[in-house]
Amino acid sequence: MQAAPTREGPRVNEEIRVPQVRLIDEEGEMQGVMTTRDALMRAFSVGLDLLEISPTAVPPVVKILDYGKFKYEQQKKKNEARKKQKVIEIKEVKVRPGTGEHDFQTKLKAIHSFLDEGDKVKISLRFKGREMAHQELGIKMLERIRQEVEEKAKVEQMPRLENRQMLMVIAPR
Repeated sequence: MQAAPTREGPRVNEEIRVPQVRLIDEEGEMQGVMTTRDALMRAFSVGLDLLEISPTAVPPVVKILDYGKFKYEQQKKKNEARKKQKVIEIKEVKVRPGTGEHDFQTKLKAIHSFLDEGDKVKISLRFKGREMAHQELGIKMLERIRQEVEEKAKVEQMPRLENRQMLMVIAPR
C-alpha cells in the first residue's frame, strides 16, 4: 500500500508514483484501472493534469482536470468558509456587590447586547475590603444576572471565587 502524500495538497502528474491507478476522466466518467503512465498520457493528450483524488484507496483514484482551476476553486471555497465563520469573543462586564439598581440595569443591557452579537460574557464581581465577609451578596448578584438572561443564555462556567473576585461565564443559546 502506498503512503499518503507528505507534501501539502494532493499529488499531481509525475508526483504520482504508483504502478496502477483508477482513472476518472475530464467528464467525470469512471475509466477503470490502468497504469499510471497510460493515465498520464490520456491527461496530457487533452491538455489537462492528472490529480490524485484518493491516495489511500487501492489502487489510488486519480482524475483528469485543470490543476490551476482546481487550486483556484479550493482557495475560493476556503475564503468563503472563512467569511462565514464567526469568531466568538469573550466580553467582560464588571460588577460589585453594592452595584446600584440603575447601574445594574445598564450592565444588564450591555450583557444582552453582547449575547445578541453571539459573544460569550464573563461577569467578574470584585470584592473590596470587608465585602469578602459577605460573599453571599456577590452570589445573589450573579444569581440575579443569571435569572435575567436565562432565556437568551446558558451558564458555561458557574460562579467561582478567585482571590478577591467571583467569576461567571455565560454563552448565548
